[in-house]
Amino acid sequence: MRSDGERALGGLLEASHLAAMEDLPALVAEHAAMMSFSGTLIYVADLQQQSLVLLPGQRDAAGSPPERLGIDTTLPGRAFRTVSKVYATPGTGGGPRRLWVPLLDGTERIGVLGLDVPDEDPALTEWRVAQLAALVAVLVVSKRPHSDSHARLVRSRPMTLSAEVMWSLLPPGTFASEGVVVSAAMEPAYEVGGDAYDYAIDGDVLHVSLFDAMGHDTAAGLTASVAMAASRHNRRQGMALPEVSEAVDAAIKKQFRGRYATGLLASLHLRTGLLHWVNRGHHPPLVIRGGRRVATLETLPMPDPPMGFGLGMARGLLRYQLEPGDRLLLYTDGIVEARSPDGEVFGLERFTDFVVRHEADGVSAPETLRRLIQTILRHQGDRLQDDATVMTVEWYGERHRLMTLS
Repeated sequence: MRSDGERALGGLLEASHLAAMEDLPALVAEHAAMMSFSGTLIYVADLQQQSLVLLPGQRDAAGSPPERLGIDTTLPGRAFRTVSKVYATPGTGGGPRRLWVPLLDGTERIGVLGLDVPDEDPALTEWRVAQLAALVAVLVVSKRPHSDSHARLVRSRPMTLSAEVMWSLLPPGTFASEGVVVSAAMEPAYEVGGDAYDYAIDGDVLHVSLFDAMGHDTAAGLTASVAMAASRHNRRQGMALPEVSEAVDAAIKKQFRGRYATGLLASLHLRTGLLHWVNRGHHPPLVIRGGRRVATLETLPMPDPPMGFGLGMARGLLRYQLEPGDRLLLYTDGIVEARSPDGEVFGLERFTDFVVRHEADGVSAPETLRRLIQTILRHQGDRLQDDATVMTVEWYGERHRLMTLS
């Protein structure tokens, strides 16, 4: 005979097959009640990961739609930031405890789930909450691609056409498999023009790419979109990195007269840590190891030309051997060239120091990038003059994979 938890989770999964995003809160509340949970609330993170917003159709204890919750200033926000469960202090009248848990799809932070839990058998209760949160996260992710209500919900202002195109093409901001974690962040979220990032796993190889197209308008967004599509198309046909970058070069030149994009195209062998990359006019990647920057992967005497001019390549494929625990940083000029209202440049040293300090403090890569982007926004008075994109690749190696499996 199945337990109450099994019936609740199985019933929720079955009921979700024909449910839309708007149906999820009621379904989750109904099936959570079968495990003696009450007061369920499902929050998702907004596009800039500054606040948590409630899925439609929910009300707080007073019967009103709860307001947005600050990720940096609230208990639910702490659960999101730290990726851990957070209990609220119970009131003087006693009663069930309020618990907030993060909603995760793999390592991507979706939002948080709040619910009142009974006091009996804490271990079983927390296990059931964890299973429920995992299922809710999967359901939200499965419904959001075709939910305009979700798209509107996570936006705090209108989005430009180029940003609309770009966000529809980008992969999630966080991904992890055994031995590697990829994180990315991009601003300005609502007006992004020519920046784009991409990654994919192919067996034991991780592919990553970063593009920065000329300009900050719709044409820049289309240029970056063509670059990303051409990169994916030719990579999936088995082309090597130099040939992929040449195909991107040709695609941009064919579609846009006078337009170009800088870019980095890289592949990391996940078992050995051997990194190959091609630099087409872009800032060199950085390697962080043991709390300090140990390498700037420069292309001497200079990178190959940007893509779109049809000038060909001279240096081509480059290589570097990572060590377990290394963190690779890729970024666009909007990160290091961000200027404050009085002209102070954010700079490369401040950028790397920020990442190193947060790594030393045990902050996760996704949370480090979230804080970095917020810091750069504040540095520029909350108004970026250029697109700012950053990616990190943390490689832990085969030893970490074997330790995880043991």
